[in-house]
Amino acid sequence: MDFSEWMDYNAAQTAREVRPLLLDALTAAGPGAGRQAVDLGCGLGRESDALLRAGWRVHAVDFAPNTEENLHATTREQDRERLTVEVRSFADLAGLPDADLVYAGFSIPYIPRDVFDRLIGVVRTAVRPGGLFAANLLGVNDGYRAEHGEEFTFLDEDEVRSLLFPGWDLVRLDIEDYDGRAYSGPHHWHLFHLVARRP
Repeated sequence: MDFSEWMDYNAAQTAREVRPLLLDALTAAGPGAGRQAVDLGCGLGRESDALLRAGWRVHAVDFAPNTEENLHATTREQDRERLTVEVRSFADLAGLPDADLVYAGFSIPYIPRDVFDRLIGVVRTAVRPGGLFAANLLGVNDGYRAEHGEEFTFLDEDEVRSLLFPGWDLVRLDIEDYDGRAYSGPHHWHLFHLVARRP
C-alpha cells in the first residue's frame, strides 16, 4: 500500500470497534494503573484511546504526518497528559520506552522482513519482565504474498511460536486461514493473533 491508501484506510476506521486482540491483551495485563503501553502503528488512535481509558500511559507511534491530529481527534482531552506521540516509520525506529504492554494491531507485517526483524529486537528490549507483546501477524498463505512478497513480512507457525520470542510464554495464539474481505476487497487471510509474555 502507498501512503495515500494508508491515509484512506485510517480515515475509514472512525466507526469500528476496538480490536479484540487489544481487549484480550488488556485482560491478560490487568489494570493500567498508570503503567506504560506502546501502540505501534496507532493509525487513527482507536486502540490508543482504549488504552488511555483503561488507565495506561500510552506512547503512540505511526508514520503518517497527521498522526498527532488524528489522536487528538480520537482521544479525550483529560487523558492526553498520559499520551505521547512519535511520528516515525518503523524503519527509523531505534527504540521505545520501557513498557508493560506493546501492542501492534495489523501494523508490523506491512514492512520488509529485515525491518521487521530489527523492530522485533526493539520490542524485545522495550517489554519489561512480566510485560506483554500483542500483535496481528500475516502467515505465509496470506493473499498479500503474491503481490507484496518482498514488501511485507509473512511468517509460518514455527517462526511465530519459537523464533520471534524464544523463551516467552504464549498467552494466546489464534490462527486463521480463510477467504474474507480486506479494506481493498475480497482477500484470503492467513493470520496469527499473538499475545506473548516476557518471563
